[in-house]
Amino acid sequence: MDVSKCVDVGKKALLGLTPNELRDIAVSNGLPAFVGKQLCDWLYAKKVKSLEQMTNLSKIARRDLSEKYTVGCSEPVHRMCSVDGTVKYLYHTTQGYVETVYIPDGQRATLCVSCQVGCKMGCKFCMTGRQGFVAQLTVADILNQIYSIPERDSLTNIVFMGQGEPFDNLDNVLRATEVLTSEWGYGWSPKRITVSSVGLQKGLRRFLDESKCHLAISLHHPEAEGRAALMPAERAYSIEQVVKTLKCYDFCRKSPLADTTKQRRLSFEYIVFRGINDSLRHADALIRLLDGLDCRINLIRFHSIPDTPLQGTDEETMVALRDYLTSHGIFTTIRASRGQDIYAACGLLTTAQQEKEAGESSE
Repeated sequence: MDVSKCVDVGKKALLGLTPNELRDIAVSNGLPAFVGKQLCDWLYAKKVKSLEQMTNLSKIARRDLSEKYTVGCSEPVHRMCSVDGTVKYLYHTTQGYVETVYIPDGQRATLCVSCQVGCKMGCKFCMTGRQGFVAQLTVADILNQIYSIPERDSLTNIVFMGQGEPFDNLDNVLRATEVLTSEWGYGWSPKRITVSSVGLQKGLRRFLDESKCHLAISLHHPEAEGRAALMPAERAYSIEQVVKTLKCYDFCRKSPLADTTKQRRLSFEYIVFRGINDSLRHADALIRLLDGLDCRINLIRFHSIPDTPLQGTDEETMVALRDYLTSHGIFTTIRASRGQDIYAACGLLTTAQQEKEAGESSE
């Protein structure tokens, strides 16, 4: 595929820039400072796809800006629709392929976005981890996943749970969330956004200090040795140290007795594997580990990937685990599986596309 058909190669994307940065661009190109405000309005309020659509700029201004800049919006190159309404989008950036998943559920519409091409974390249950790290997505690449989909205006929530480790690209993730939550941007409440991480210490404290968005920690096993077998990052960023850091901050679950207006939610993601992390012994270890944290646990069914010995546990065990944890004071839910018929597991669609292109190039 010719990447030039998907992005304006060599031009700087305006998407993701702040009002001050847009003003500087206007002035540096011989335009009045107020043009920066106009650019901001076209990008984040009107959500145009090209500079040519910015009709209150003169034709000469649009022409001159177009020589150096692009909005940064590109359409997905492929989409797959599930029978349950889930839609998986494939994007081709200058760095490579990434996936985005739209998940409608009653009154909620969640978009799961990616932040990297590939990933360094190497989690054994993740297809993206097998790809290895390729590149960081730019702010424009991240925002374009929201900006360009037809369901954009119906979204109620965004989760950074797609490809890549958000705390390994934290500058761009924080800038993207700034655009989403600023009055000059999308104007969203930060409580509509959840950022997930394996718990990289270099980014954890910074995120907690600089962001008001919800946090989800990829846990998947309560014991160091078992977690390291699934997630090599445990050896560098132990879950015990992650929990110790989290206990220095205030979190609050939604409760009739609690004021949640100023506090973010903390959750732990826990894929349940048969015979590996699904016993009551593991549940007791979770209770001990998370003691003193106001948090929730999301139990997740394993979406199988090729060539893995890992298996998801049965429904009866999932329910028993949920009920046991809840009865011991940790609010626990079972996440509904979505998009099972459209490469549900993260990284499957991009891997399939890469393999297809590799096969075509070898013919």
